[in-house]
Amino acid sequence: MAAKLRKGDKVVVLTGKDKGKQGEISTVMPKDNKAIVDGLNMAIRHQRQTQTAQGGRVSKPMPIDLSNLALVDANGKATRVGFRFEDGKKVRYAKTTGEAI
Repeated sequence: MAAKLRKGDKVVVLTGKDKGKQGEISTVMPKDNKAIVDGLNMAIRHQRQTQTAQGGRVSKPMPIDLSNLALVDANGKATRVGFRFEDGKKVRYAKTTGEAI
């Protein structure tokens, strides 16, 4: 099945502690049905000191379920994603505006 959300898409969080915040998808994990969004769902992880890297507490973005994310359309609002064929190619489009993504 084709992916509705892909790396590089601008999304808004629909639920959770970061509800309403926007960001860009940096990683998608289709097997887990999750995505990592830059700067959102941050958690503190402890890093052991090594010869090359400084140790301490490091903020790291954690995965968010794809069902809790919605694509941002040209108007800056959350939209659902649909598929249609244009010139023999399958393309994604925003359901609110109808324009191809």
